Amino acid sequence: MHPRNKHLRGYNMQKLKAANPELQTYIIRTESRETIDFSDPKAVFELNKALLFADYKLKYWQLTPNSLCPAVPGRADYIHHVADLLAAEQQGHIPKGNKVTVLDIGTGSSLIYPLLGTQEYEWKFVGTEIDRHSLRQAELNIQHNPWLKKKIELRFQPDRTKILENIIHQKDHFDVVICNPPFFKSREDNWTKSTKKFQNLKKATTAPTVQNFAGHPNELWCPGGEKAFITSLIYESQKFKDQLNWITSLVSDKAHLKPLIAVLEYHKAHVEIIPVEQGQKKMRILAWKWG
Repeated sequence: MHPRNKHLRGYNMQKLKAANPELQTYIIRTESRETIDFSDPKAVFELNKALLFADYKLKYWQLTPNSLCPAVPGRADYIHHVADLLAAEQQGHIPKGNKVTVLDIGTGSSLIYPLLGTQEYEWKFVGTEIDRHSLRQAELNIQHNPWLKKKIELRFQPDRTKILENIIHQKDHFDVVICNPPFFKSREDNWTKSTKKFQNLKKATTAPTVQNFAGHPNELWCPGGEKAFITSLIYESQKFKDQLNWITSLVSDKAHLKPLIAVLEYHKAHVEIIPVEQGQKKMRILAWKWG
């Protein structure tokens, strides 16, 4: 976990229960500590809500029904690594405040990256979304936390085949683009892998599969999956290279890195790979810039 991550030393359950009393219902007591059942989507939601209330000054946070519930510590890691990426261009000083503008692709109803980035570094954000219901809930999350109104702008993407087109305006300039792309290729691909993950959590093959972090279809899969989505982002980012500094994306499958890097190097992009590790979970951030 990133050394600036507030959750580096684990969860203070007493603090979290005080911040979000609803969490108490889902607490499980073991011999050594209090925890939750991470296979229970309601428990996962209340835990992450508690983290946002306790550590990021939020007073309200809701999701659209069945939408993806982000794991706050992992999302915070992405924000901190992006801060380091920007700091490398500023003699090691992390740029803060309104002078940094971030484009969040697929912000979701959780609005998680803008929420974390505004609190940690006071950056400005533009969040994009293809689902109007998710966008409406994201707007409610802003309205109920009024200090966010001047920090976060939301934009609807009307064309599901596009990522940056229709979103980037003529006078826009973004210091960094962040993206957590849909990982799966299809509903079937998602269900097969989710079943395996769920059974690992429950230690039983007879329990019916539940996606503990939930998720709408557009959040979980797209044609071609993660590799196809990031490839499209690479080519679209070329069209807007004069308005973009760093473009980044999470990459879940290590096997996707080689072909993605090959595309970037062929088109003479500058490429960085940032490893992200939390416990046994290993991911990486693919970052590139043009010129």
